[in-house]
Amino acid sequence: MKRKIKLSKIIIHGLILLYIIFLLFPLLWVVASSLKSTQEIYSGSPTILPQNISFDHYISVVNGQQVFNSMWNSVIVGVVSTILVILLAVPSAYAMVRYKSIVNNGILGWILVSQIFPVILVMIPLYVLLRYIGLTDSLVGLTLIYVVWSLPFVLWMMHGYVKSIPIELEEAAVIDGANRSQVIFKILMPLLLPAIGASALFAFISAWNEFFFAFVLMKSPALATLQVELARYTGMEGQARTGPLAAASVIATIPSIILFIFMRKWLTTGLVSGALKG
Repeated sequence: MKRKIKLSKIIIHGLILLYIIFLLFPLLWVVASSLKSTQEIYSGSPTILPQNISFDHYISVVNGQQVFNSMWNSVIVGVVSTILVILLAVPSAYAMVRYKSIVNNGILGWILVSQIFPVILVMIPLYVLLRYIGLTDSLVGLTLIYVVWSLPFVLWMMHGYVKSIPIELEEAAVIDGANRSQVIFKILMPLLLPAIGASALFAFISAWNEFFFAFVLMKSPALATLQVELARYTGMEGQARTGPLAAASVIATIPSIILFIFMRKWLTTGLVSGALKG
């Protein structure tokens, strides 16, 4: 019996190790390619690790300046859309949980159903609407699309987390003399901070990594987001400039990694509480 348990643990740990290697290999390949010379990348027998470290591709990307401009566009769109999503999702989730009705149940069901819609099905009516009001090829229009796209999932997360907070806490605070503002900002908001942090991180990363909406909507090179700019390192016939593309991808990944490290506690707590208790 003990041998069977040990064997199963070895198999499980082995599968986990293979999974981690599978996830880390693309990142290792991108970083290694960004440090290789062009000749080494296109050599007949390339290696995983660079034989001679070269920063020429990073210099090329930095001198181009367009990557940093597109990164700034992504930051603006990501931050603004995240703030709007949180401002809409938190009070909406609270109202759906505390004021139960058939309408609220229907809204929650629609939120779950909407997640199965293909992206192109959502893109067409949104594009027509934005063109009608003159917001195509603008960061404002792209921000609105990201809000619409991220809001259902964030609202679902916040709904589960608000539902996990006992209403007795609010009732006890009211009995002790607290008004509605004190209940919200001194009791509910501290408890909701982990979920808000996890939801905000999800909304921002979704906007940061999104390509299709930005590619369809944005036509001006000066307004291109980071993912659209990275796609331009691929030639007309699909021939990618591997070195500069790898270097630009590494630069583009750094802000996401820093943000994830900074908010990892909120992410873990918020996801577990919001999803499992919902």
